[in-house]
Amino acid sequence: MGKEQGPGVGFEFPSFEVKWLKRDLLLFANSIGATYPDELHFLYELHPSFAAFPTYPIILPFKHTDQEVIDFYARSNSTPIDGVPKFDTKHVLDGERSIQFFKPLPVTSEGRTFEIRSKVLGVYDKGKPGTVVETEQCLVDAKSGETYCRAVGSGFYVGQGGWGGPKGPKAPNYPPPSRAPDHTHTHQTTMETAHLYRLNGDYNPLHADPEPGKKMGFGGPIIHGLFSWNMSAHAVLKTYGASKPENLKEFQARFAAPVKPGDRLVTEMWRMGSADAEGFEEVRFIVRVEGGKVVLTNGRALVRCEQGGKAKL
Repeated sequence: MGKEQGPGVGFEFPSFEVKWLKRDLLLFANSIGATYPDELHFLYELHPSFAAFPTYPIILPFKHTDQEVIDFYARSNSTPIDGVPKFDTKHVLDGERSIQFFKPLPVTSEGRTFEIRSKVLGVYDKGKPGTVVETEQCLVDAKSGETYCRAVGSGFYVGQGGWGGPKGPKAPNYPPPSRAPDHTHTHQTTMETAHLYRLNGDYNPLHADPEPGKKMGFGGPIIHGLFSWNMSAHAVLKTYGASKPENLKEFQARFAAPVKPGDRLVTEMWRMGSADAEGFEEVRFIVRVEGGKVVLTNGRALVRCEQGGKAKL
C-alpha cells in the first residue's frame, strides 16, 4: 500500500511554453541589484562570461512568452485543483519559495522550446487564517526532456480555510546561529524599485497602484516579495560565490513581512561550515528592514564558497 495522498496532491496543471531573450536577463540582473564593474557578466551581453543570474527562472511562470504587459489578475486566476475548493487568487500571499539548479540556463531560449511543468505537492487547511497550496514548477526543455531547475512554492490563500482538509506537515526551519552575522549586505530600495522589477513579467497591481495595498491594509504599494528574495540571492552569491552562477546549487527563503518602497534592506548571512562532496556549503540568512522588522526568514543557500572568509564556528 502506498502512502495515502491528501486532496489535490499530484494534480498537474497544464504545462505552458516560456521564452526569454538576452535583454530579459539584463533587465533582471539590473532590477535585483547587480553591480558594475564586478558583475558586468550579468549586465552586458558581450561580456565573454555573460550569463543568466541563476534565480531568473523564478520569474518565468509569471512571464510565459510575453514581451508586452499582461492582465495579472486574469492570468493568475489559475486552473481549479481537483478535490479542493476554488480559491480566490486576489487574496493570495507568497509563503515560501525554494529552487534547485540542475543545468546552467542558456542566455536565450531562442531556437529551443522550454516549458514549465507544474503539479500540486500539497493543499493544507490552516483553519480560519487560510489555506496553503504547495506546488512544484520545473523548467524543462520540451524536446530533450531535461530539467534545468525545480522550484517549490507555497501560496497562502488568506481567510480561505476551514474546508476540512489536512493541516499538513510542519515545514523544516533553518534558523540562523545565535552569533553575530558573518557578513551583511545592504540594498537601498527606491520609490521605483517595484516599477522596475515588475517589468520582468510580474505585473501584480499591488506593487504599482496604491489602491490594492490600501485595501489590504498596507497603506499603499509594497515591493514584490520575490524582489527581496532575488535581491538576497544576489547578496549571498556575490558575498560568498564570487558572483559565479555555477556556485549556487539551492536557494530558499520564507516571506515574513512586506517591504515598502524606499526601505533599506539588510541581508545578514552566516556560513555554517562543512561542505558536501561537490564543495557546496550551507549559508543561512535573514533579510530585515534596517532598524526594523525581518522580511525574509528561513533563508538557506547551498553555495560553493570562494570568498567572504571562513565560517566562524
